[in-house]
Amino acid sequence: MSNVLVIDVGTQSMRGIIFDEKGNLLHKEQVKYVPYISKENGYMEQTMDMFWGVFCDITRKMTEQRSDLMKDVIAMSVDTFRDTAVLLDEHNNVLRDLILWSDQRVADVSEPLPKKNGAIFKLVGITRTVNAIRSKVKTRWIKQHEPELWAKVHKVVHISAYINYLLTGNLVDSYASTIGHFPFDHKRKRYLKESDLVFPVYDLPLKYMVPVCAPGDCLGTVTEECSKLTGLPVGLKVIATGSDKGCETLGVGCVDANVASVSFGTTSTVQFSTKKYFEPEPFMPAYPSVLKEYYNPEVQIFRGYWMISWFKQNFARHLEKRAEQLGKSVEEIMNEEIEAIPPGSDGLILQPFWQAGLTTPEARGSIIGFSDYHTRAHVYRAIIEGIDFALREGLERMEKRGKQKIDYIAVSGGGSQSDLICQIAANIFNKPVKRVQTYETSGLGAAIVTFTACGTYADEHEAITNMVHYTDTFEPEPTAVTTYDHIYRNIYLKLYAKLQSFYKYLEKE
Repeated sequence: MSNVLVIDVGTQSMRGIIFDEKGNLLHKEQVKYVPYISKENGYMEQTMDMFWGVFCDITRKMTEQRSDLMKDVIAMSVDTFRDTAVLLDEHNNVLRDLILWSDQRVADVSEPLPKKNGAIFKLVGITRTVNAIRSKVKTRWIKQHEPELWAKVHKVVHISAYINYLLTGNLVDSYASTIGHFPFDHKRKRYLKESDLVFPVYDLPLKYMVPVCAPGDCLGTVTEECSKLTGLPVGLKVIATGSDKGCETLGVGCVDANVASVSFGTTSTVQFSTKKYFEPEPFMPAYPSVLKEYYNPEVQIFRGYWMISWFKQNFARHLEKRAEQLGKSVEEIMNEEIEAIPPGSDGLILQPFWQAGLTTPEARGSIIGFSDYHTRAHVYRAIIEGIDFALREGLERMEKRGKQKIDYIAVSGGGSQSDLICQIAANIFNKPVKRVQTYETSGLGAAIVTFTACGTYADEHEAITNMVHYTDTFEPEPTAVTTYDHIYRNIYLKLYAKLQSFYKYLEKE
């Protein structure tokens, strides 16, 4: 029996996981950490030293305590969260703390784009969208606010590429990890040419970029220096995979045209796997999949299930002692509290735009329908329902644009551990919801790529057959489906248009 090691680097925790070739999770080490350091309101940063320190702690513990499993590890891989750049000097030293994907700061975009580019964007009516993208390019913000530091920058890489470098000494990344505000052509799986229409949007010359490879390629092997820090064996192969969301989609077996992957994670997403490239929203690319011939069109709900952590921290601290006494998590107790609340949260409806999206740059979160009988539990259930409404809207839009009919949903992320949350999703989507043998689906997807790269399986399809096992199916309940469908069509879909003018007003304040 052979095993692989996966390090799954998340926003709120990091996990080291050993999988066998049948998809069994043999061992897991997880370390939770403070998600970000906030120097100012809306700023969200973290140190690379923290991430690498946790990485080394996890691998050392695993090699020391589970040598019986580690001796059979034939290769390892790493998947990470997206859109977080690491700035390096000429010696590949990190120059500043990482500005995380969730950071709220925006760059000044008053300087116009080249006339030709600006005119074309104006002609097709996407100037506002383009400027929203430009404002979120964190390297532009650094150039404007930290010019002396920017003058020292030699390379700009994703966190995935830098961890690859620390492991192998090779500064390279998978094209399935290159998801963020970089000048990257996701359709062609290469960097944009400087002559491309959208290249000036990123204001990031190609000299700052590093080589990319395909998922499944060997990035190198663990160096002697890295081995001393991590406890990993010298010469262990490091296989390229992709982003956490891309790995999740593979890890739930989302390959066929009739299935969608829904992630109830910090950022909630819905994705397809498709060989046909199409934009899920105008000017929003489909990302390269960790399956070489596929793409993953995606709709994101920023701060999706992060809202659960926010809600727990601000409104459910009193449940912590009770949870400890019962040997449960706070989330489990909150889920029990909402079981008796009917679909629709007794008229409480939530729009989960806690962070503006690409095509909704002025969006804010909102909740309507309050009455004196509503409780904290009603708000919690409304958050869950609101996220699902938004994901359903995104799924329907992608089905239409991609001409792809989805028959069932495969779920992942922390929220998927709850039967109630899965059942609510089945009722709102009006589709069966399936859950696999582990909620560590990012790690499982990375393991599938790694085993395939090592020749254990002929291709990812054979690997999925052997490693992904659906263990639970939640069927839609007709009465709840009718209630949710009425709310979705008659209230939720109309809510944004009704509130948009207020959002734009607040944007100016």
